Amino acid sequence: MQLETLLANITQHCNTIDAYGATHLPIYNTATFDLKRQFGCDKVYDYSRTDNPTRNALEEIFTLAENGAGGVCTNTGIAAISLLFETVLKSGDVVLVEKDCYGGTYRLLNVLFEKNNIQTFYADFTEEEEVEEILKNNAIRLVLCESPTNPGLKIIDLESIAKRVKKYDSLFAVDNSMATFASQRPLDLGADFSLFSATKFISGHGSVVAGAIVAKSQDWAEKLQYFSNAQGRAQSPFDVFLVSLGLPTLVYRMKTQEQSALRLAQYLLEIPEVIDVKFPGLPSHPQYELVKRQMKIVPSVLTVQLESEALAEALIKNSKLFGEKVSFGTADSRLEIPARMSHATYSEADLKKIGLTKATVRISVGLEDTEDLIQDLKQAIASVVLKCVN
Repeated sequence: MQLETLLANITQHCNTIDAYGATHLPIYNTATFDLKRQFGCDKVYDYSRTDNPTRNALEEIFTLAENGAGGVCTNTGIAAISLLFETVLKSGDVVLVEKDCYGGTYRLLNVLFEKNNIQTFYADFTEEEEVEEILKNNAIRLVLCESPTNPGLKIIDLESIAKRVKKYDSLFAVDNSMATFASQRPLDLGADFSLFSATKFISGHGSVVAGAIVAKSQDWAEKLQYFSNAQGRAQSPFDVFLVSLGLPTLVYRMKTQEQSALRLAQYLLEIPEVIDVKFPGLPSHPQYELVKRQMKIVPSVLTVQLESEALAEALIKNSKLFGEKVSFGTADSRLEIPARMSHATYSEADLKKIGLTKATVRISVGLEDTEDLIQDLKQAIASVVLKCVN
């Protein structure tokens, strides 16, 4: 079954449905369930932190979409990463992470290192010999990366990394927030876990924070479910419902946004004040051939290096259609300076290592008319350049 068919009417494809044939997820907005009134039910519910029919239905759909054995919906994206760490790691373990990672992951790892004696190595996963060397010389418990990376937009060869990780009996997790299962399925490429923030492309409307993690094996799926219940990581039924609203249009939204992002990237390359444009959909991208092999859709995120911090600040201030907002993947277009927003927790030294400056702007392209977006960027840049000339 194609993903578009699965997501078009999710209640047709999951076991957790109501007795009345609702064509969308019913919201079981209750804390408890009466055990005496559940005769003949396939599954017995008692407390919504442990299990809830609304949440279980979405977990089934995510498991099918990622081709896994089981999954957990969490109350935020970072909660999914935290749940992974809590389930897999113990004091004294060692983690290997792609150095260009989400700021929240970086912050969480620093907290774990200080409080729980978890050691973290950072590496450039496009330099696979560097990854191999760390795996060879250290007892790595868990390897974690994003692809595309955020905000550097490097593409990691997930299948190749997975083979190296398995050679040393480590676990491999992929943060699939940007690509989503509409573009790639990490479990099919050898990962043990695929996790993502559903706040972004998955829900698509920016009205809910949410996350999920899917395991390749039933054993790890059950452990995730156990720790989610124990730690109270589960997502509320109403938030599950909000996430589900974006699923039928996910593939079509991302394809439309991809085309707009490509046109904006091509326009920005023509601007003298723009030093560099990173977008995996450009043939000039270093991993473009890997993009074509590994991904079905290129997510609509661009990272732009401008010639000065002042120009970056002015671009954000003068644009009218792009809000200054964190996150990405929503229907509305947005700009941010990662060094002071999504990656503000990075040290100056670590920002330099991943090539981030205060003149680096991340652009998330939404569903507005493409020409309107280009004209808005054009007037914003023109106003900045004109002011500098005067």
